Amino acid sequence: MLFNSIDFAFFVPVVFALYWFVTKRDLKAQNLLIVAASYVFYGWWNWKFLSLIVFTTVLDYAIGLALDKYEDPKVRKAAIVLSVAANIGLLGFFKYYDFFLSNFTAAFSFFGRPIKAGALNIILPVGISFYTFQSLSYTIDVYRKKIKPTKDLVSFAAFVSFFPQLVAGPIERATHLLPQFSAKRVFDRALAVDGLRQTLYGLFKKVVIADNSARFADLAFNQGLDNSGSTLLIGAVFFAIQIYGDFSGYSDIAIGIARLFGFDIMRNFAFPYFSRDIAEFWRRWHISLTSWFKDYLYIPLGGSRGSAWNKVRNVFIVFIVSGLWHGANWTFVAWGALNAVYFLPLLLLRKNRDHLDIAAQGRMLPSLKEMAGIAGTFSLVVFAWIFFRASSVGHAFRYITGIFSGSLISLPAFRLDPAVPGEFFLCLGVFFLVEWFGRERQYALAGIGAVRSRAARWVVYYLLAFAIFYLGVNEQPFIYFQF
Repeated sequence: MLFNSIDFAFFVPVVFALYWFVTKRDLKAQNLLIVAASYVFYGWWNWKFLSLIVFTTVLDYAIGLALDKYEDPKVRKAAIVLSVAANIGLLGFFKYYDFFLSNFTAAFSFFGRPIKAGALNIILPVGISFYTFQSLSYTIDVYRKKIKPTKDLVSFAAFVSFFPQLVAGPIERATHLLPQFSAKRVFDRALAVDGLRQTLYGLFKKVVIADNSARFADLAFNQGLDNSGSTLLIGAVFFAIQIYGDFSGYSDIAIGIARLFGFDIMRNFAFPYFSRDIAEFWRRWHISLTSWFKDYLYIPLGGSRGSAWNKVRNVFIVFIVSGLWHGANWTFVAWGALNAVYFLPLLLLRKNRDHLDIAAQGRMLPSLKEMAGIAGTFSLVVFAWIFFRASSVGHAFRYITGIFSGSLISLPAFRLDPAVPGEFFLCLGVFFLVEWFGRERQYALAGIGAVRSRAARWVVYYLLAFAIFYLGVNEQPFIYFQF
């Protein structure tokens, strides 16, 4: 079920009414309703894959109890190894089996020993990378004794499958979200209104900004490389806009919907395209995944401690694993490795924490130095996105070669799709202004809630709704559903 679908538009009010009017006096009933609604939401794609969520839930629930019951280090280590192996094993089988098999057979063929092995053409379950990591955070934190295991299976099942962030995050931590299922929820009108506001803004980012930008990105990436360098460059920029609007839009909707039900889930984006260096970008982009890899992979490997070699090794491991997490393709490995190359000089020169504040904080406009940093960082990010979007590493290199040709200084030659109204470009310009002036808040439109004039607030809401219905692209899947 897509957030930007008619089905979801009916689904949420029904669940909301049952949650606050039928089950509001019974916490257990509310949690059961969340589990049932989450399973319906997920099963809308393919009900057979619900068995994977149930398996992950029951296994990690039982392992959590075992980790609490036994103090023997060997038993506890065996339990956490079982959790990690089972979860990563499932993820690896569904996501990477065909990828590794094809590369394995290609390697043998290269050395003159061809072997035959049939691919299984496995369908990737939606959201498996997200709920697997979320459940793993629970068992790892219980193993580390950062959290006590829950004995309430229903609460744990709701934590693993919570439908607003089930299929594309944010990847929540058990230390933050799980206790909320054990606490009584009271309807908070102000919180619900803010949730609706963020949901509306997220829909605008997805169906207006991202999906219309996708038309231009697809023209550049899918219709051959005989376009001019300037056209290919603009196509790469449009993909950068698309992926930000698409994924941050999903996160805004997820956070907003969660607030309707009285839950607080973590922020996932903090205006990353206004970053002044790559280290700041990675503190602001897909925050839940970046922090997950930091806490559960980078720091256990030794983090930034030790020799320069250890630092280089750890950074490359984390970024390459992050690339593979996104998909079974060498393009994602190349994207991760390139970002490691970007990041390492800052780490080795101890400049990776130079920008912990917000660009031009407390000021309307950035300084020239900040503008240069933002422009340079955005350029590096756009360049890396080419590998992320390309169908193969070869395609990426051909695309880059096409950009840096003599036609780079020519006018872009997009054949404008008549389905994209000219008003989209006005919306795009307004969107960047709203993002810039709202960059010090949790999300760009949050400041509207503080406007005293009710009429002014509703003008903004109606304009967003009008843009969604007039310029929106119907029911396009979110990019991160494939991960």
